[in-house]
Amino acid sequence: MSQPRKDDLESAVSVATTARLHFGFFDPSGRTARPFGSFGLSLDRPWTRLTLQHAREDAFSGPEAERAARYLRALAEAQGLDSAYRLDISEAIPSHAGLGSGTQLALAVGAAVAALEGLDLSPADIARTLGRGARSGIGIATFETGGAVLDSGPRDGALPQLVARVPFPSSWRTLLIFDPETKGLDGEDEIAAFEASPAYSEEARAALEARIVERALPALETGDFGVFCEEVGYLQARMGDYFAPRQGGVYTSPRVGAVLDALRAAGVTGLGQSSWGPTGFAFAQSETEAQRLLRIASDADAGAALQLLVAKGRNEGAEITHSRAGTTRRP
Repeated sequence: MSQPRKDDLESAVSVATTARLHFGFFDPSGRTARPFGSFGLSLDRPWTRLTLQHAREDAFSGPEAERAARYLRALAEAQGLDSAYRLDISEAIPSHAGLGSGTQLALAVGAAVAALEGLDLSPADIARTLGRGARSGIGIATFETGGAVLDSGPRDGALPQLVARVPFPSSWRTLLIFDPETKGLDGEDEIAAFEASPAYSEEARAALEARIVERALPALETGDFGVFCEEVGYLQARMGDYFAPRQGGVYTSPRVGAVLDALRAAGVTGLGQSSWGPTGFAFAQSETEAQRLLRIASDADAGAALQLLVAKGRNEGAEITHSRAGTTRRP
């Protein structure tokens, strides 16, 4: 392994990226002529934050350090890099919670390596190398641009492409409902769940996509909160019904489901579960309304087993900062 120069040791790259919500697929079976295709949103919290430097020997620290080390070594091998690194993770998006933590961690590590080593690697290049984004391109798109995004689904062996991106209104809020005691499906369990799911019809896929393209996205552009919530709620209902046999019910966490039921009874229509969960979400048109939903959720969760957080949409991509010998540069 090559030894770093003094200048290399003084150079560091920091990457910060945020969670995303995955509202659902247009073809959740992946078996139509246009498989998958999905809709999602970048949030302004929780975050994954890490810093990468050359080192005399490998050192990895912080939450998700072991997973990040695997990503770094795989990317270094693919790029023919023969260096040691110090990787410090100060904050990580909760894993297996339906918030895209794995993809964001992989992209953050890859972006840090690319910036530190001067490599021309796009987020899609990194995702392809590290095996991320095969079904959904939402995490790749939110890492790049933020906002509410729509992807094409995979085509002819290529990763999903960004089809549309619309900023999320700054006054709107998202109540996040975490269940730390429950994990969503991942890895082999996730693969098995997709393989066991029945085929989806071409007509149903086209109808879901049309509702998002023709109603949800224009509603975001015009600030029509009611229509946006109606369409997200409709997509969520279809996903809940479809995946219920594989995830043990409409919602992975019964506790999160009970809170969502209470919010629905209070008139909330824009709500659901992100990806395989267990994290639930509910939209509010203002901070005041978000605080009202927070109180309803707190009352519904009498046992205080859940964690609640009010977030905003994030309309920017990941933050990448390159510091060298006391100076800081942002790409």
